[in-house]
Amino acid sequence: MIIEEIQGNIANLSNDEKNIHIEKVYMENSDLVKRIQRVTTDHGKEIGIRLNKPVDLQYGDILYRDEKNMIVVDVNSEDILVIKPTSIKMMGEIAHQLGNRHLPAQFEGDEMLVQYDYLVEDLLKSLEIPFEHTERKVNKAFRHIGHSHD
Repeated sequence: MIIEEIQGNIANLSNDEKNIHIEKVYMENSDLVKRIQRVTTDHGKEIGIRLNKPVDLQYGDILYRDEKNMIVVDVNSEDILVIKPTSIKMMGEIAHQLGNRHLPAQFEGDEMLVQYDYLVEDLLKSLEIPFEHTERKVNKAFRHIGHSHD
């Protein structure tokens, strides 16, 4: 089976639509940006992904769906730093520092998520910015934003 387009996301389904059998494809965060790859579901079914559009996969994306079954993307836990600034000034300081390092970040509520790096952990400690080093699933890929220093 070759998957060429995403069929939606389980977050957008009604409760009735979620009551069908779900197979999961567990993916690493870095694999969410790949348009072409071969994966295996948690039931041992091998499928190919060759997306027609250049779009990143996300947690909950439906790769296949019929009346009885769905194949859905799940994301493996990631080793991350959860940064919890207590003021806008603190957020600005850490955002500036991490931006200078071109480190991709994601935001969930009042938290900033970055992939674990011991140098960033040391920076957070030295700036006395509250953080947590943990394993957590993130909904989308950490992606570098294009930039230039002209």
